[in-house]
Amino acid sequence: MATVMVLANETIGGGKLLQRVRDRAAEGDVRYYVVVPQSRPRHGNIIYDEVVRDSAQVRVDLMLEALSDLGIEGAGEVGDADPFNAAMDVVRAQKIDEILVSTLPATSSGWLRRDLIERLQEATRLPVDHVVVDIEREGLPFLVTLVVANLTVAAPELIERLKALAAEGDRRFIVVVPQSGVHGHAVRDARERLRKLLDSLDEADIVAGGMIGDPDPYTAVMNALQYFFISEIVISTLPEGSSQWVADKLVERVQAAGNLPVEHIESRAGAEAGA
Repeated sequence: MATVMVLANETIGGGKLLQRVRDRAAEGDVRYYVVVPQSRPRHGNIIYDEVVRDSAQVRVDLMLEALSDLGIEGAGEVGDADPFNAAMDVVRAQKIDEILVSTLPATSSGWLRRDLIERLQEATRLPVDHVVVDIEREGLPFLVTLVVANLTVAAPELIERLKALAAEGDRRFIVVVPQSGVHGHAVRDARERLRKLLDSLDEADIVAGGMIGDPDPYTAVMNALQYFFISEIVISTLPEGSSQWVADKLVERVQAAGNLPVEHIESRAGAEAGA
């Protein structure tokens, strides 16, 4: 069985990439190994390593979910921030027979400006296939809903709304839980809240991935919009009068900056931590 390494980042889930994966699988026994380099966020004054790694892991998980839906065997990992180093680390660690690189068009791809395809061909002496995915023009073959919540992640109002959205059609959900502070326990607490919501969605057979985010919810949203091609946003807060996010006009600020549909879900369960 041939092992094909898929190296991709923003273009994960793109229709042309998935079609190339299907076409190669139709040629014979093949397994895929997905590698997603970590990406430095463009927003926020502090870089949180956990957030950077989480965002890449979500992209790995979503691609593996897509492979599973196609009945194709796959595994994967988060790689070095440099895509060349990320690919070479895998080639050195295990037997790779082919490489499939997915990039944005040449006009907007930093990977192509750094001659990534040619460098991999020269360094590995392996067949390197290249597929261009224009996410901005082509979109994705499914909708992607960004869900932003903190201590309200387990609220029934939010969970029921997400179930209703999932019933409307093919969707993927990406959950972002901002850390409630900068101390070590804040990461642990955010992960626990994230796990609760992901477990609830998994029980409902809803495809979702999740990550912790910057303590500032607005920054967390802006970084998520950098990492993923988002169709719509759902923000969960406490009611007006008891929510710092509402007081800070988070929903209005996200609407103005993201130019996307933003739905605000008020919940009386729990209490979100303001930034």
